[in-house]
Amino acid sequence: MTEIETPGDDSGVRIYTDGCCFGNPGPGGYGAVLLFGEARKELSGGRRLTTNNRMELLAVIEALASLTRPCRADLFTDSQYVRNAIEKRWLAGWRKNGWKTADKKPVKNKDLWERLIPLLATCQVRFHWVRGHTGVAENERCDVLAKAAAGKPGLVPDEGYPG
Repeated sequence: MTEIETPGDDSGVRIYTDGCCFGNPGPGGYGAVLLFGEARKELSGGRRLTTNNRMELLAVIEALASLTRPCRADLFTDSQYVRNAIEKRWLAGWRKNGWKTADKKPVKNKDLWERLIPLLATCQVRFHWVRGHTGVAENERCDVLAKAAAGKPGLVPDEGYPG
């Protein structure tokens, strides 16, 4: 696998992400594929007890954290939860409201959202929703990576998951 040296110019990286969970909660995994020109990088990992939304979010975090410098990125996810939190500015509202939802309940996965915020400040990221399991090759690959990671023995705990 080729390492991706993040471009310093205005060209962009394409990122595909996916998360899964066997049970919800249950063992979970994430997968990401990063593409820049001919370079390709694949990432995956899993947690012993987690949720699907946490793995979808962790896929985005790990992909952005792997970039070597600020750049433009087009990020494709099949998670409406992740995409809407950014594009519909739910995340900004949650922060403004002291990490409470519109109905005054605590925001789920706050620990992961807090990890994502500085990554979004570093990179210019455009989020795109792709319907899962519709034959989009890189999204399908992320699904394979996530499921394989979730099925590995000896998964580490999800430190932020209260379960």
